[in-house]
Amino acid sequence: MQPLLRSIVIAGGGTAGWMTAAALSSLLNPKDVSVTLVESEEIGTVGVGEATIPDILYFNRILGLNEAEFMKATHATFKLGIEFIDWGRVGNRYIHPFSVHGVDMNGIDFHQYWLHALAGGNEHPIQQYSLCAVAAALNKFALPVADTRSVFSYIRYAYHFDASLYARFLRTYAEVRGVKRVEGKIESISQAPESGNITALRLTDGRIVNGDFFIDCTGFRALLIEKTLGVKYVDWSHWLPCNRAQAVGCKHAGPLTPYTRSTARTAGWQWRIPTQRRTGNGHIYCSEFMSDDEAAAILLANLDGEALGSPRLIRFTTGRRELFWEKNCVAIGLSGGFLEPLESTSIYLIQEGISRLISLFPNAELSEIIRNEYNRHMTLEFEQVRDFIVLHYCATERDDTPFWNYCRTMEIPDTLRYKIALFREAGRIFRYQEELFTTPSWVAVLLNQGIMPKHCDPIVAMLPHDEVRRSLDSIRDGIARAAHSMPSHIEFIQRYCPSDIS
Repeated sequence: MQPLLRSIVIAGGGTAGWMTAAALSSLLNPKDVSVTLVESEEIGTVGVGEATIPDILYFNRILGLNEAEFMKATHATFKLGIEFIDWGRVGNRYIHPFSVHGVDMNGIDFHQYWLHALAGGNEHPIQQYSLCAVAAALNKFALPVADTRSVFSYIRYAYHFDASLYARFLRTYAEVRGVKRVEGKIESISQAPESGNITALRLTDGRIVNGDFFIDCTGFRALLIEKTLGVKYVDWSHWLPCNRAQAVGCKHAGPLTPYTRSTARTAGWQWRIPTQRRTGNGHIYCSEFMSDDEAAAILLANLDGEALGSPRLIRFTTGRRELFWEKNCVAIGLSGGFLEPLESTSIYLIQEGISRLISLFPNAELSEIIRNEYNRHMTLEFEQVRDFIVLHYCATERDDTPFWNYCRTMEIPDTLRYKIALFREAGRIFRYQEELFTTPSWVAVLLNQGIMPKHCDPIVAMLPHDEVRRSLDSIRDGIARAAHSMPSHIEFIQRYCPSDIS
């Protein structure tokens, strides 16, 4: 018989730790494999972002969570996309929707028909052909339907929620399924003298937590993967120079919007994430171009409502680990890497680290090929997400501040440069190796931030302009009617998943 893992230890709680614990507890029988999570109430969590992308639905469904119950418990709202303000140029705003634009026809991407119509005089922006974008702008929401003939089948959504409440919700889920939680701070980490594998965590009160396999969810401290195993960090700040964040909540003011907002500032950007209880806000910036005091002042001056406390300063360096899995330890969450939450990918990267670990779940031999495949996949995931985030910075006409001059003129990864060049030629976008962001996402950012192809697909170019325009008008009108028929976001939440926030 093959030797099996008998004990897994998760170092650290928070979103990463409890998502990992919940996923493992849903699959492993505690009689066969014990799962122990070590965390300290004295150590706070970063909680930079509380916005997600639609992949979180798959994670919750795998766990068997009831959506309405989860949303009530986490004060969640719905999210149809992200609004970007002042990114391509000052005064520019657009929505990156989760849904597709229009309908692909004859095997050719819809945006090719839109480009053809644009050349023929059509002035309607591409987001008017996305139900999610139009509904978001109207503050409307409805759940998708299964009937693919209905325009409502194109709705894709995610959530805004309180990440600390999500961790608490998953903690309850995991503990019911046999996960043991140990309260305490980690003082030291023991390793086997020959293999270098981690064998135990020693807590400050002298207790020892032994394990066969360890998962580092200790955040930026990276106590296991870096401090113990010495895995280095790959710094990407030359492409993503922002290195500070100020975060603060505020009271609601105005309608409950079903989208995240990202507003470009003079040396970074500000996020706005509405939950049922409050609005989460933050200002991400580069300390080389802006002081902490100035960043906090900009944040506080641009809140919708009264601030709920003082801004909290968070320091970070964008990048990833050289290895996510070393010896008998996997780094998940901030210990494995950090990409700013511009496209709400932080929780997705946690989720992907967990799902890939489960799909490559090892036995006690800890095969090298299994470890190598995990590292290959996670490295590619981080690099692909990195490229999409860098696109927002480099695809800009802004030259009004030193920060934006740097971003507009900086060298970018070769993989991104190639993708932009291919799009400039004839609007071609291809998805490589299970890439997270699909064609509509790339199209939304590229077109709305001023990267226009020289011409459209030659096959589409042969079609009469009037014929294409009639098709596009029909799609746009159908989407507008559907969006206006939807209930408001707040009305839907009050019926479906109102939180007890008294």
